[in-house]
Amino acid sequence: MAIFSGVHPVAEALRAGHPLERLLIAQGAGGPRLQEIIEMARRASIPVRFEPRGSLDRLAGTQAHQGVVALGAARKYAALEDVAAAELVVVLDGVEDPHNLGAIIRTAHAAGAASVIIPERRAAGLTDVVAKAAAGALEYLPIARVTNINRALENLKERGFWIYGLDERGAEDYHRVEYQSPTALVLGGEGSGLHEHVRKHCDLLVRIPMAGEISSLNVSVAAGVVLFELRRRRG
Repeated sequence: MAIFSGVHPVAEALRAGHPLERLLIAQGAGGPRLQEIIEMARRASIPVRFEPRGSLDRLAGTQAHQGVVALGAARKYAALEDVAAAELVVVLDGVEDPHNLGAIIRTAHAAGAASVIIPERRAAGLTDVVAKAAAGALEYLPIARVTNINRALENLKERGFWIYGLDERGAEDYHRVEYQSPTALVLGGEGSGLHEHVRKHCDLLVRIPMAGEISSLNVSVAAGVVLFELRRRRG
């Protein structure tokens, strides 16, 4: 992951449109130059975080970062508007493990999904680890990062999408459902699954029936099971 530190390097990275994962500002730091950088980042939909100066020291490897550090992303994010004209998208509700995110991206591309949508908070972003786990799929599959997953689902519904949430408490087995198009498949994060508000935005909750004693699969494995069923349905 590329790290940019200092007012001038960070500002130039922003002006050049370099893909950035997030911008970190030292707590208590200020001034017109930093404020300009913050505004540039927000216009580019790059998350801005205010953290203790010591955290920036460790990331930059120096104290001479002038109160600003930017973390580079492995790839540039797409806008939701650019990926919503599709037949199938995957929405991730807080997948935090970069290996899982990379595996889901790889599987989504192989199964014919047009994009993956992720939240900017409490979720893995497009790091080098994700790019490696995706095994080249990031070159072909747009990844959109949104501020709020619930609003993104509302946006997709307005565009005609049917929202299917994969949840172990789902009422229907995934392979018995007649899926409507365009389709958005929503997957929850490791351990916690779908958040309650996200569940309420789904048109239908589906589950994978389990034969063993455990109640659910790893999220990347579950994604593969349902996505390739959708691919089979589409011929």
